[in-house]
Parts: sequence; structure tokens; C-alpha cells
Amino acid sequence: MGKYVIKRIGYMLVVALVLSILMFLLYNLLPANRAYTDAKADMQTMKNTLRGKTEEQKQEIFNERYHEYQKRYGTDTKNMAVRYLRWVGLYPNAYGKFDGLLQGNFGYSYEHKKTVLETVKDPMLNTMKINIIAMILGLGITIPLGIYCSTHKGKKTDQFVQVVTIIGYSLPAFITCIVFIWIFCSLLGWFPPSGMKTPGTNYTGLTRILDELKYLALPLITMTFCSLGGMTRYVRAAMIDSLSLDCIRTARAKGVREKTVIYSHAWRNALIPIVTQALGWFLGIFSGSLMFENIFAINGMGKLMIGALNTRDYDLIILLQMFYVIVSLIGYLVIDIVYGLVDPRVRVNK
Repeated sequence: MGKYVIKRIGYMLVVALVLSILMFLLYNLLPANRAYTDAKADMQTMKNTLRGKTEEQKQEIFNERYHEYQKRYGTDTKNMAVRYLRWVGLYPNAYGKFDGLLQGNFGYSYEHKKTVLETVKDPMLNTMKINIIAMILGLGITIPLGIYCSTHKGKKTDQFVQVVTIIGYSLPAFITCIVFIWIFCSLLGWFPPSGMKTPGTNYTGLTRILDELKYLALPLITMTFCSLGGMTRYVRAAMIDSLSLDCIRTARAKGVREKTVIYSHAWRNALIPIVTQALGWFLGIFSGSLMFENIFAINGMGKLMIGALNTRDYDLIILLQMFYVIVSLIGYLVIDIVYGLVDPRVRVNK
């Protein structure tokens, strides 16, 4: 297993390298010139000080500022290999310093006017907080419900759950959000429709927590509800397959208690597809819930990504994309390792 993990890590590094090159080329070949834009903006702010100067002098000042911005942004050369190595931190920049990803320089957010790490910090915490809670609630409901439906297959309760889950699974998430806002905000008035706290307030302590929970309650309810349909049916199908195995029939024939048969034998056999689904869901914690964050105006990673794409904040975009790539690669490695932990039949020894 150890050799397998080391081998997979090597593959991950190769994939991460290739994808980083592709993404860097993609965003650096776009028709945008931030150095030129900033130099033009500087010329506009210097309009009063440039009075009386000739056009040649103005052009010379513009060229100096333009070249300075090119050196700052690493675009003073057209050699993409050099620019990529500078971005990574394996080649000195125009000032003779190594200042790239390996040195902790993850870029500057042109739109937010601060470093990318400072820009990402709060949205990342918000996204992780709401997604972790929603995942815990979702798994806490879907796993027991799926097991119950599988052990009562064909009963009225199972049929009712199947009808409800297929409706919930078929409805688009944005429709569910709109319906829930209409019910809980417009009709009942229980929750605010959007935001993360009461505008104009600076609560602290318990009051702040309660105020945030009031605003996050509706997004959490909606996200949990949207996850119930697919996951419940997934658990039910996996458990039905496990309960039909010969080993389960043998355990029952030996007189093993039904709870032991279900939760020890059948449940463990059903874990592989469920682990795949659950860990895939877990990876979404870091990428953000685009639909929910935009509809409920939550300052999260999904909303940040959409805003960066709209404003062409390329330093922020490329770092977010690289982060998602690394998280996904690590996630797939974790899935493979967990397979071996939950089911010895799929452990890799060579």
C-alpha cells in the first residue's frame, strides 16, 4: 500500500505540473494587458502634472510606466517558458529576485486591491463552514433513511420516500431555492432571504453567532434538502445490492441478529459506492456552491470565482483553479486509500 501511495503521489505531481502549464498558458494568452491598462490609468491621474509637456515627453513617460508595470507583472518578456518559471518561482524576475508560488507569492487581486491569499481567506472560511454543516446534516439524514428504505423495500414508507426523493432529485437547485425563499421568507417570514448578517450591525459573542445562524439557516435547509434525493437513493441501492449477497443469506441462516447483519455485514459491503459519493461531496466544500452562494448572497468561494471571472481578475482565477486541481487530486488519492480501509478485498499490496 505504501508503494502504491508513493506512486500515486508521483502521478499527482505530474498531472498538477501539466495542468498548471496549461492554465498558465490559457490565461496568459488571453487578449488582456494589465500593464498597459495601469499605465493609461496613471497617465489620467497625472493629467494636471503633464500640462505643458509635449506629446513626445508624454509618450516617453507612458513608456517608462508601462515598462515598469510589465516588469512588476512579469510580462516584460514574450518567452512563455521564462514567464511560467517566474510565476512558479524557479527563475528570477526582472529585479533579479525569486518571487513566485514557491516563495509564497500567490499573486495580487487586481479587483480587490489586496493579495490573493487575503482575498480568499474569508470566502474560504464561509464556504467551508456552510458546506461542512450541510454535509453533516445531509449524511445524518440520508444514510439512516437509505438503510431504512432498503430494509423495508416495497413498503408504503419506501414508496413515499422514493416519490419524494425523485421529485427533489429532478428539480433544479435554483428552482428549489426560489420555492424555499417564497415559503420561508415571503409566506412565513421566518428567515431573511439573503446576506450573512443584519446590515449595519457589529454584534459580538453569542449575539453574533445567533444573528449569523438566522441568515445561514435557509441556505443550509435548502442545500440539505437538495442533497437528500440523490444520496438517499444511492444508499438505498447500495444496501439492496449488499443485502442480496450470498454472505448475507448465510449470516441470516446461521441465526446472526438482524441488526448485526445490516450494520456490520451489509453496510460494510455497501460502503464503497457510498464513500465515493460522500468524498466527492466533501471535495465540493472547498470549491463552493455556486448556485446557493449567488442566490443567497453568501461571500463564499463560488461567488468569489464568478466575480473574478466577470472582472478578469486573472491572478485570483488561476490560483483558485490550481487550488481546485490540487484538492481534487488529493481527494482521489484519499478515496483510493479509504477503499482499502473499508473493504480489504480492494487493498493494493503491490
